[in-house]
Amino acid sequence: MPIDTDIAPATPVAAQAPQDDRLSGRAKLVLFVLCAAQFMVALDFSVLNVALPVLGDDLGLSRSALQWAVTAFALPSGGFLLLFGRIADLYGRKKLFLTGLALFGAASLLATLAWDPASFLTGRALQGLGAAVIVPTGMSLLTTTFPEGPQRDRALGISGTLLSLGFTVGMVLGGVMTDTLGWRSTMGLLAVASVIVLALAPGLLPESRTPDRPRLDVPGAITVTGALLALIYSLSTAAQRGFGGADVWGTLVVGLALLAAFVAVESKATAPLVSLPMLKRRTVAWGNLGGLVTFSMMSTVIFALTLYLQEILGLSSFRTGLVFGVQGVMSVLAGSYAAKVIGRFGARRTLIGSLLGQGLLTAALLAIGSGSGALLATVFVSLASMCHLGAIISYGLTVTSGVPDEEQGLATGLVTTTQQVGITIGIPLLGVLATTQGDLFHGVRTVLLVDAVILVAAAALVAVGLGRRKA
Repeated sequence: MPIDTDIAPATPVAAQAPQDDRLSGRAKLVLFVLCAAQFMVALDFSVLNVALPVLGDDLGLSRSALQWAVTAFALPSGGFLLLFGRIADLYGRKKLFLTGLALFGAASLLATLAWDPASFLTGRALQGLGAAVIVPTGMSLLTTTFPEGPQRDRALGISGTLLSLGFTVGMVLGGVMTDTLGWRSTMGLLAVASVIVLALAPGLLPESRTPDRPRLDVPGAITVTGALLALIYSLSTAAQRGFGGADVWGTLVVGLALLAAFVAVESKATAPLVSLPMLKRRTVAWGNLGGLVTFSMMSTVIFALTLYLQEILGLSSFRTGLVFGVQGVMSVLAGSYAAKVIGRFGARRTLIGSLLGQGLLTAALLAIGSGSGALLATVFVSLASMCHLGAIISYGLTVTSGVPDEEQGLATGLVTTTQQVGITIGIPLLGVLATTQGDLFHGVRTVLLVDAVILVAAAALVAVGLGRRKA
């Protein structure tokens, strides 16, 4: 189906450069804007973690209610991704992207100025809603602006690097800013960043949409959004309180039931929100499996190592942050070479190799001791994060390659939904092993071992599922 554009064709910027990985000046500006928005959202996931105790004391949030500072953001940011990715396909990606930026900035300001728990949590929920708009629209703008080949490989490589770096920077920056300027500065930073990106974006980004606008699949939108909201709530709550609560199991059952209803609805819809034939594509199905595993297992490793460094070795929050800061630097180095690796070996082989490498390096973390091992942890988690970044970039390329422009919002919505769900489920599914083994050190080692086994198994499954054809 052809694409109608308001300003320029869907790939105007990339077309100015030869088909190698070199980008024109304007292409670099477009990439900067899109990556800055993605980095800002990634930062928001982790920048508050260290500040939660101080924030709770200031606003009067009880320790048991602090999880909502995270959950209030995670619910809408994961639950509405597919819906907004599809709306962007139909009504214009640029317009929705700018709307998401404005909402995210206003919500960050509300969270900065919050006067009580209700106003703060409202700001966090609206931030999550803005993120659910920014992430799929930003990614689909990137994949429709930079055509398949070296330029898209490089653009996704830079984007993936900044995405990974954003989580790490947030952990370090959150502690520093909270200690020096107070917790409100972390939210204020996001408000200022939103204003800067929003000022640059309108004059740089191309608009694209599908000219024939089919009806929005309302039943599909309701069932899939409800399913994601229920599942994310269940798993986020389990991460805080375990799987013993009735609300955890109740929402888990509701989420699975709505997911089954969604599949039934989509099989009969004339204009489905999610094309079931797309989900049957090998690249989409197995690429997303690789993405789900790499995100969930890396988040679990970081959780386990945080417990190890602080609770077992007694490192301060600042020194623990420095360990993950080294990880961030290694991610940047990996990002600078990822596009070349993918260009030489292909996205399929890179994805399989990255999952395998991440698994083996996670297994190497079993060499840490109960009385020392900070240096080993730093080295191996940094190397594992390099493989993790390779998996992030190659799974995004695998899923979106060969997808028509008019369905890029849907494909990237699936990519980012996988990312969100992966980050959410890792800790509750495996992290609980670290705290229920009696001995914390034994629990951490158990988490690392299971994590490594899952990664190696996923590499084998993806290799079989994708077959020998180049993704």
